[in-house]
Amino acid sequence: MIDHDRLFKELLSTFFVEFLDLFLPQISSQIDRDSIQFLPQEVLTDVTSGEKKEIDLLAQVRYQGQETCFLIHVENQSYTKKEFAKRMFKYFARLHEKYDLPIYPVVIFSFDEPLRPEPQHYRVTFGDFNVLEFQFAAIQLNRLSWRDFLTQPNPVAAALMSKMNIPKQERPQVKAECLRLLATLRLDPARMQLISGFVDTYLRLDAAEEQAFQAAIDTMGLTQQEEIMEIVTSWEEKAAQKTKREIAANLLREGIATETIVRVTGLTPEQVQELLSQLTQEN
Repeated sequence: MIDHDRLFKELLSTFFVEFLDLFLPQISSQIDRDSIQFLPQEVLTDVTSGEKKEIDLLAQVRYQGQETCFLIHVENQSYTKKEFAKRMFKYFARLHEKYDLPIYPVVIFSFDEPLRPEPQHYRVTFGDFNVLEFQFAAIQLNRLSWRDFLTQPNPVAAALMSKMNIPKQERPQVKAECLRLLATLRLDPARMQLISGFVDTYLRLDAAEEQAFQAAIDTMGLTQQEEIMEIVTSWEEKAAQKTKREIAANLLREGIATETIVRVTGLTPEQVQELLSQLTQEN
């Protein structure tokens, strides 16, 4: 299972200013960038359903040249959910009550389907009286064209292109373009690994796509860059490890002995036992 919330939180907290520059330039131009402070993890409980929710990202920021602060609340939503706008209002209300500061709410819709526009407002009316009108900024990735971000020298663009609207036949090209854009950014190794890991998680290619990808990066001249080839090699190693685990899982389901699985897949006994424990929990 992919931990979507963790991946997006790592990406956005590491490249928060770049995220604002890319998607919210009107906000980015008005803040004191040195004032950004990420607040402790907020856990909100719905007393009706008993559901607990951790706020994905909450930053306190100061207006440029002023002492006035406001909060930027960013949520990643990896699946479509009925009445999500109402839930966002509840988050807003509780955060506003606690901090007593203006809040700029932002949602990143990162699911692949459906493609229809997601609601980005919550309204309460009584007859012809408009009691409440709540809105939030919405970034719906599956309605954005990855081609519009090709020339953006921005690490968030390099990562999120992998979650945008991509026709199946263009998947290898998009992965290559993410890599090309990443190569131009000159990031430190840790940040490069964060972006490359994000892209590889969401753009896993099959054998035929992998061949097209290799041809694309060769045409771009990326195979001549050592740091890029290190990333490609790590992707290949992860893919090989994933294949081994899938084979091992199938063998475990058939009741094959651990020793045999270790010999066939090359996994360690500890890895096979860990996989067995996961399968047992799932069942």
